[in-house]
Amino acid sequence: MTTSAFPRGDALTPAERAERGKRARAKVPRSQQARFDPGQDRPDPVEVLLDQAVTRVPELVPIRHGRMLQSPFRFYRGAAAVMACDLGRAPHSGLTVQLCGDAHVLNFGLFASPERSLVFDVNDFDETYPGPFEWDVKRLAASLAVAGRDNAFTPEERAAVVGEAASAYRRRMQRLAEMRVLDIWYAQDNSEDLRLIAAQGGDRMLRRTDRTLAKARTKDHLQAFAKLTHRVDDKLRIAADPPLIVPLSDLIDDAARTDQDTAVRGLVDTYARSLSLERRELLARFRAVDLARKVVGVGSVGTRCWIILLVGRDDDDPLLLQAKEAQESVLAPYCAPAAYESQGQRVVTGQRLMQATSDIFLGWMRATGIDGLDRDFYVRQLLDWKGAAPAETMRPEGLRLLARACGFSLARGHARSGDPVAIAAYLGMADTFDRALIAFAEAYAEQNLRDYDAFVEAARTGRVPTAEG
Repeated sequence: MTTSAFPRGDALTPAERAERGKRARAKVPRSQQARFDPGQDRPDPVEVLLDQAVTRVPELVPIRHGRMLQSPFRFYRGAAAVMACDLGRAPHSGLTVQLCGDAHVLNFGLFASPERSLVFDVNDFDETYPGPFEWDVKRLAASLAVAGRDNAFTPEERAAVVGEAASAYRRRMQRLAEMRVLDIWYAQDNSEDLRLIAAQGGDRMLRRTDRTLAKARTKDHLQAFAKLTHRVDDKLRIAADPPLIVPLSDLIDDAARTDQDTAVRGLVDTYARSLSLERRELLARFRAVDLARKVVGVGSVGTRCWIILLVGRDDDDPLLLQAKEAQESVLAPYCAPAAYESQGQRVVTGQRLMQATSDIFLGWMRATGIDGLDRDFYVRQLLDWKGAAPAETMRPEGLRLLARACGFSLARGHARSGDPVAIAAYLGMADTFDRALIAFAEAYAEQNLRDYDAFVEAARTGRVPTAEG
């Protein structure tokens, strides 16, 4: 388990906690958060990404690079390691929370709670780690500036979008600082909260949001089951779509194929030990029938990701799980050590700390892959309602409202694991922090464009292998 950065209930009074936040201003004034100084000794971003590729599936790495080449925003999504290096080399507030670690705007979205409500929250925790709260806010702010540039926003429009996210974060943290501990823990942002934000953009924006909410409810395990499976010799199997989906039977030799069902059951049994007893009992009602490797996302491409097909009462009662490899967080080299038993546990713990509600099948395992090496994985349902706003095609007003929702949600996630009183005191009531984040986001968007151009040139010369997919 990790050591909490939050002061224990009997350690400091609210006044002392607020004073701690104000003292952090002396260490890093709020206006200084605007600075981005890469320095002459900044590591080569292309080399950072190539180093990261060493631990990934070799034949999938070119697909990752190909996706990152599509735009500066796609590059930014895959370059969390580059930004972690930049943030880790700079002064910070020292006010620690459980970070998402990759809080760009597309890593917020809609999903189902166990109570079957549609909620909006951070939904990617591959890089989660305890660290300074502003790193997540800066990652979000810069992503909005990069997306705004890709969408041809004016500088003024980009500033308004980034300022909305920073202001929403600061204002909600002020509210959270006044709340009881359990009230913070129970707080969540549901579809109605999202509709209230959308309504501020007028009837047209509200109608678009309602369509997004309705569509999210259709993206469930039954839809995924219909799309991803077929029958082979009257047996239910995951359909191949190489190189994006490759069944296990196509990745192992004939001798090992006879033991495939045993191997799949072994993976599920290993993962089940991380679940609570009642959820382990629920999982036991399903039978594992197939396994396939799947390519996901942009930055995650090349990490080992499996989809596991299980059935319950019969073949019309499916469950699809996703087991995704958990490697060391890109933030780990720049933060105090955190004592997790495994990288899979790190991801699951971070997710449970930040999210108001999490997938009932969320768990982890250490498993031997087909390459013969022990690797850490975290497991969740492949789809249980899912919705995301198309930030890459949004107009300024739409992205501004989305930025507000993201900043609002991120503050709640940070308050669950950090000290909202200290953070609120650091941020203050004025817009000093907001204006600093606008300047930082623009400076980092410029740096991201330079890094993207360097990446494009490296691909042109063959230094970076690429492929479509």
